[in-house]
Amino acid sequence: MILELADIRIPPGKNAEFEAAIQRGAETVIAQARGFRGYKIDRGIESPERYVLTIYWETLEDHTVGFRTGALFGQWRAIVGPFFAAPPVVEHFELVAKSV
Repeated sequence: MILELADIRIPPGKNAEFEAAIQRGAETVIAQARGFRGYKIDRGIESPERYVLTIYWETLEDHTVGFRTGALFGQWRAIVGPFFAAPPVVEHFELVAKSV
């Protein structure tokens, strides 16, 4: 399994709207993608306009090729893109260790 971490910044005062949009986009668009295994969204405490979106993918290619180059990506960006204060920083990770 691959973790996609997206560090997202939004303009002040848009939290409620963004949170509704990102949840809707994940559940109605990203969830349709091949290899999608789940997601979580965390909001910063010290920086409440900062969010970390974690998406669990079966393979790296499920995200980088299947999702990013397909029609679903445009649908996703249409929902959440208007809230971005800057382009999100996206990186991928693989599990090294885990506690039970």
